[in-house]
Amino acid sequence: MSPMMTDILLLAFGSFGILIALTFVGEVLRAREDPATNNPVLDTYMTRVQSWWGMVAFIGVALLLGKPGVMILFGFASFAALREFLTLTTKAQADHLSLALAFFVVLPLQYVFVGMEWAALYNVFIPVYAFLFLPMVSALRGNPEKFLVRVAETQWALMIAVYCVSLVPALMSVEVDGYGDRSLLLIAFLVMVVQFGDLLEYFFGRRIGRTRVAPGLSPKTWEGVMMGVASAAIIGAMLNWITPFGLIGAALMAAISSFVGMLGNLVVAAIKRDRGVKDWSHLIPGQGGFVDQLDSVIFAAPIFYMLTVYFYG
Repeated sequence: MSPMMTDILLLAFGSFGILIALTFVGEVLRAREDPATNNPVLDTYMTRVQSWWGMVAFIGVALLLGKPGVMILFGFASFAALREFLTLTTKAQADHLSLALAFFVVLPLQYVFVGMEWAALYNVFIPVYAFLFLPMVSALRGNPEKFLVRVAETQWALMIAVYCVSLVPALMSVEVDGYGDRSLLLIAFLVMVVQFGDLLEYFFGRRIGRTRVAPGLSPKTWEGVMMGVASAAIIGAMLNWITPFGLIGAALMAAISSFVGMLGNLVVAAIKRDRGVKDWSHLIPGQGGFVDQLDSVIFAAPIFYMLTVYFYG
C-alpha cells in the first residue's frame, strides 16, 4: 500500500472519529431534552451529522479510487448542481440550444481540461469563452425578452455549479515542491475543514449565537461564525500533516476557506429567498440538493485553489 493510500485511510478513520464525537454530543443533548417536546435545531443538527456519514464514505471511496474516482464524483456533482440551479432560472425556448451546450459540451470539456491538467484552459474556458459564446447562441434565436436576465442566470449557474466545483479536482494538478503525488489529500483537507466548520457553526450559532450576520436572510450569527471558523482552524492545524502548508499555514488556510464558505452560504440563501424556495432539491435527505450541501465548498474552492497555487505551487 502506498503512503498516500495509508494517509487516506488514516484520514477516513479520523473523520469517522470526529463524526462519532459529534453524534455522541447530539445524542447526549437529545437525552437531556423532554421526550414530549420537539427541538427542531437539534433535529436539524443530527440530520446533518447523519448525512455526513454518507458523504464522508462517498468522498473516501472516491479518494481511494484516485484521480478517476474524484473526477467522476465532482463531475456528477457539477451536473446535479447545474440542473438544480437552472430549474430556478428564467428561460425561454430560444435558450434551449445554449442550455444543451452548457450541459453536454461546456461541462464535459471543463472536466476534460481539468483531467488533462491544462490549467491555462480550465481557468478561462467558462469565465471567458463560454461567457461570450453561449449568449451568441441565444441571440441567434432572435428572442430579446428578458435576454440579459436569461443570459446572466445561465452564466452564473455555470460559474457556480461547474467552474467553482471543478477547481476542487483541479487541486490534483497543483505541483508543490517536496509534496510528491499527495495532492489528492488537498481535496480531503478542503472539504473537511469547510464542511466541519459549517456544521460546528450551525451548532454553536444555535446554542450561543445572539447577533445575526444578515437579519432577515439567515439565522447565521457572528458568534457561530467565529466559533465555526475557529473550529475549522483547529481541525486544519490537526490535519497539517496531510498538507504542504505547515501548522500555522494549515490553520490559516482552513480559517480563510471556512469563512469564505460561510459567506458563500449567505449568497446561496439570498438566491433561495429571492426564488421563494427552502431547498434547491430533495436529493439528499434532510439536506436538500447538491447546491445546498456544497455551497460553502463551491465558494471556498476558488480561493483555496488560488492561494495554494500562488503561495505553494
